[in-house]
Amino acid sequence: MPTRNGSKNKRLEKEKQILLAAEKVFAEAGFGGATMQLIADVSGLPKANIHYYFSTKEDLYRRVVSNIFDIWLQAAESFDESSGPAEGIGGYIDAKMEISRRHPMGSKVWASEVMHGAPVIQDYLEDVLVSWTEGRIDVIQRWIDDGLMEPTNPRHLLYMIWSVTQHYADFQHQIETLNGGQPLDDADWQDAKSNVRAIILRGLGIDDTGNETDA
Repeated sequence: MPTRNGSKNKRLEKEKQILLAAEKVFAEAGFGGATMQLIADVSGLPKANIHYYFSTKEDLYRRVVSNIFDIWLQAAESFDESSGPAEGIGGYIDAKMEISRRHPMGSKVWASEVMHGAPVIQDYLEDVLVSWTEGRIDVIQRWIDDGLMEPTNPRHLLYMIWSVTQHYADFQHQIETLNGGQPLDDADWQDAKSNVRAIILRGLGIDDTGNETDA
C-alpha cells in the first residue's frame, strides 16, 4: 500500500509540474505558438514524459483551461452557501481576487483563448459556462426580488465582476508598471481586494452585513 500511494503521489507531482509549465507556455505563446517540446523544456522533463501524461497538445491545453475554470467554480460556491448578497457576492469577489493573485497564468490562457474566438474550448463555453452563468443569474435575481439589493441586470453584474477581478491577472504587467515596477505585496492585494469589494457592494446598495444601505 505505501508503494502504491507513493507511486500515485509521484504521478500527481509530475502532472502538476507539467501543468504549471504548460500554463506558463500557453499564456506566453498561445495555443498555436506552444509546442510539447517547449513545455518539456520549461518543465525540466523529457518530452516523452509529457506525452505519457497528455497524448496531444490539445489534451494538455484543455486540461489547463478546465483547471482554471474549476478553480473559478470553487470560488462561486459562496453563491450557494451564503445567506445573502453581501456574503455571496462579497465572498465571490474576494475569492476571484485571490485567484488572480495566485493563478495569473491560468487566467491569461483563458483570456487569450476567448479573445481568439475560443477555437479549442467553444464546446466548453457553450456547455459548462452557460449552465453555470444561468444558475448564478437565478441566485442574484432571487436576492433582487427579495429586496436584498438594488435592481440590476445580473448578467452584466457578473461580467463586471469578472472583468475587474481578472484584470489583476490578465494585465499584471501593467499593474506592476504602475506600482513602480514592483509586484503587489500582501498589503497592496488586501487594499485592492477591499476596495473592489466595497465599490461593487456599495453600488448594489448593500453593505458588508448584507443589509440594504440607504440610497
